[in-house]
Amino acid sequence: MDITIEGPKVLFTIPVLGGISVTETIVNMWIVMAFIAFLCKFLTWKMKKIPKGKQVLAELYVTYVYQMVRETMGKQKESFAPYLGTLFLFSLFSSLSSLLALRPPTGDLNTVFAWALITFVMIQYTGIRSKGVKGYLKGFAEPVAVMLPMNVLSEVANPISMSFRHFGNIASGIVISVLVYGALGAASTALCNFNIPFLQLGLPAVLSLYFDLFTSVLQAFVFCMLTMAFVSNAE
Repeated sequence: MDITIEGPKVLFTIPVLGGISVTETIVNMWIVMAFIAFLCKFLTWKMKKIPKGKQVLAELYVTYVYQMVRETMGKQKESFAPYLGTLFLFSLFSSLSSLLALRPPTGDLNTVFAWALITFVMIQYTGIRSKGVKGYLKGFAEPVAVMLPMNVLSEVANPISMSFRHFGNIASGIVISVLVYGALGAASTALCNFNIPFLQLGLPAVLSLYFDLFTSVLQAFVFCMLTMAFVSNAE
């Protein structure tokens, strides 16, 4: 049984600056962004004062996001709601793209690490804005000055842990699904003389339901909740 698990393939190269490689991750991210843009336009097309039909879905989602931000971060942080709502959809649909035989962008560490870096910048900005530069820097030496290295390390570790948690769950699903699919194909060949992978029917679909659906929703939600918690704690 020959099973190869590789990273995102380079689809083409842009001949500028010595050549810029465009991978599956980049292309699939643009596909997901185009879908989200289409979905937003579709759900808000010809909006009315009294919502009905598809407009109700859009308003329910927006209301839920704002309510979640108010309950987690406080009413004064409602300005973060558009970003968090977009982040959730981006993460969710990126992971779910595997159902369409696409390599999920969230299965690439670069994608989720970029989101984690945005969260890191938001944390530092919130801390400086609420405490001032002096108070912000002083906070690294609390409760005692000897904690300075640990506090700095803890702050730097936040985006790393967030990105590896999200990436690890999605990437492990890809690896497990490929291994099970290949093993079932090999077992099918061993059980009969015909090269018909009949054992690949059923079980891979169940695994896909868990890894592609449940895990996608859960990781998108967890990433957003961690973002809200870290930004709130920065004050």
